[in-house]
Amino acid sequence: MRVHVVSDVHGAVDALAKAGDGADALVCLGDLVLFLDYADHSRGIFPDLFGPENADRIVEMRTARRFDEAREFSQQLWYGIDRRAAIESAVRTQYAEMFAVLPTPTYATYGNVDIPTLWPEYAGPGTTVLDGATAEIGGRVFGFVGGGLRTPMNTPYEIDDETYAAKVAALGQVDVLCSHIPPAVPELCYDVVARRFERGSEALLDAIRSVRPKYALFGHVHQPLTRRMRIGATECVNVGHFNATRTPYALQW
Repeated sequence: MRVHVVSDVHGAVDALAKAGDGADALVCLGDLVLFLDYADHSRGIFPDLFGPENADRIVEMRTARRFDEAREFSQQLWYGIDRRAAIESAVRTQYAEMFAVLPTPTYATYGNVDIPTLWPEYAGPGTTVLDGATAEIGGRVFGFVGGGLRTPMNTPYEIDDETYAAKVAALGQVDVLCSHIPPAVPELCYDVVARRFERGSEALLDAIRSVRPKYALFGHVHQPLTRRMRIGATECVNVGHFNATRTPYALQW
């Protein structure tokens, strides 16, 4: 059995169309939407609306952790524009393109920049969407937990710690623990390019220690200090920033 795993697709439609090649199934750990490409400020919803120069400015503010200043600048740009309608229209365009190229079968969960309420409109019969639920793939039980935890970035699908922990607990015994964000281990949460810690989940870490899955797979941290480590019986793996690598992580047994 061979399963390909991707995360942080961020608009890489052409690569996503090939991500399942040679695999029996594709697992997607979310962040399909590209709001702003930090490597190329001309790509994404934000620069499409406001231009790459303004994208340069807001990236500079966020990278310097001047979140209040970035929020105020963003509000000025959005003045007079129906923000929700503009973003939803752009996200719908991206979702239509990306869900159309997903192979059968695909098992997917949400990232923190995704909009879960829109997924049922675009996920075809070959795509199973899971969040706080399990699926058997090739005789192994995969558990899925979508979204991220609350941060100053205030991305679309951030939830409180208690709700997130309840989804983790609902999985029960799994062989492969799949999430968008990593467990709360500093080496797995630190982004060496952004030079900051992303939020990891204590609930995921507790599940790794108690349930002892064979693998814990995740994404979210684009340039992690450590891409993989073993915690007890569990191999923890950041499957990679697919928008940059264009290469899925392969899990084979």
